[in-house]
This record gives sequence, structure tokens and C-alpha cells, in this order.
Amino acid sequence: MARAEAYLMENQEEIVRLEIKIDPEVVIKQGLWCGLKPGLRVLDAGCGPGKVTSILYEMIQPGGSILGVDYSEERIQHAKGHYGQESVIDFQVHDLRDPLNGMGLFDLIWARLVLEYNRMESPDIVRNLTAVLKPGGYLCLLDLDHNSLNHYELPPKMEEILFKAINIVQEKYDFDPYAGRKLYSYLYDIGYQDIQLDLRAHKLIYGKIGYEDTFNWMKKGQIAAIKASRLFESYPGGRDAFFSDFKKFLMDPRRFIYTPLILCKGMKPLSP
Repeated sequence: MARAEAYLMENQEEIVRLEIKIDPEVVIKQGLWCGLKPGLRVLDAGCGPGKVTSILYEMIQPGGSILGVDYSEERIQHAKGHYGQESVIDFQVHDLRDPLNGMGLFDLIWARLVLEYNRMESPDIVRNLTAVLKPGGYLCLLDLDHNSLNHYELPPKMEEILFKAINIVQEKYDFDPYAGRKLYSYLYDIGYQDIQLDLRAHKLIYGKIGYEDTFNWMKKGQIAAIKASRLFESYPGGRDAFFSDFKKFLMDPRRFIYTPLILCKGMKPLSP
């Protein structure tokens, strides 16, 4: 199977985008639901620049250790420089689409907002993670559903281009706007036990919008415009006009945006 051309959101400001959109209190609540507790050996699969990894590390103290892996050398170097601690917080460059050989076994594996960027390879990634999970350990998958598609009241022409852009990035960049609804089946199909799910709002934007959400959504729009540039030829005024109109929509306190997050965890059977 041919792999995607590149990570959809790759750009010079991706480390900044990933870090500023993290709310530590939200991560802690999600970690508690997943079962993080002192003493565990944890894998943060798709750790990005390492900020979430550092939050999870605090939750498994005393006595816990964590390994963060990401395919991006730039993000791993950032993580090592800002969050690495010898023997307890480690970071390695690794593509989750490949087996995680030589990393040992983990009590709990956390994969948050990872599978949405690996539409075709998600089942393979789940199998690779399962191979390094201890029997009786838990795999925790957290991902979005109907991602970037819930905006009201978006003008019809803008909405038309948005849905067409999503279709393009699905096919060309392996993006999956419907990753969340698939998590249960991934675990069910390979025999996980005690599968549990929860549904929460990842983004719920109304009234005045904050800097973090504005930056995140404008960056998403910019990347989509670059990678689906021909779509904007049909928009009145072209790409620049689209961005101007989209920013007006974002800044209007009447608009409403939401994205659901699905949390799914399951236990690896004690015996095959």
C-alpha cells in the first residue's frame, strides 16, 4: 500500500500550533479516564513536541516512566530539549506504521489525535501498538469525529469548498475526518476485552473566541488552502478572499463550532 505524501498539517509553525492548543486540565481528565496512575510504564504514541507526554508523566508519579514516539525528528528534538528527563521521560523517532521493535512492553498505551492522520493505516497502527502492550494492559485511543465539519452558520459557498477540501485531503494526505467512530471496531476486531467508550466535546466554540482557537483554525484553513489550492479558483475573490471571509466568520460571536472527541479503551487479553 502506498503511504500518504506527508503529514497533512506539516508546516513551519506546527510545533507552536500543537503546543498552544493543549489544555493541561483537559489532558489530565482524559488521562484519568484512561486509567493513568502511579507506577505505570506508558507509551505516548504520536507524542508530537512532548507537552502532553510531560503531563502524562506527572500523572504516573511516583515510580512511573514514559516513552514518547513521533515520526518527526524536529518535534522529537524539541521534546527532548524541553521535556526530556533521563530514564523517566524518553523520546524516540519512530513511524507508528512500522513495528515498535526493541521498545519493551508497556502497561498502558496512549494514542491521542493520531489515527485521524492515518486513514488507511490505522488498523496496522493499532496492531503494532497491541504488540508492545502487556497482557492485561490498556490501549487508549482518543480521536475526533466529523472533524472540522461542524460550523454554523457558514455561508453556502464556504461550506461547499470546505467539504470538497476535506474530500481532497482524505484521498491525498490520508486524513480521516471520521476516525473517532472507528475506534471501537479496531479494538473489537482484534479481541480486546473490557472495551469502554466516552464522548466529549473537543472544541465547543461560541461567543468570543480565544487566541488559541483562532490560531488553530486559521492555520488549518491555510494548510487546506495550500493542499487543495485549485478549489479556491471558484471562490469570489480567490483564496485571499476566502481567508478574509473565514476569519470574519471565526470572529463573529454568533457563530457556533463544535468537534466531538471519542475516547475508547480496551484491555489486551491475558492469554491469546
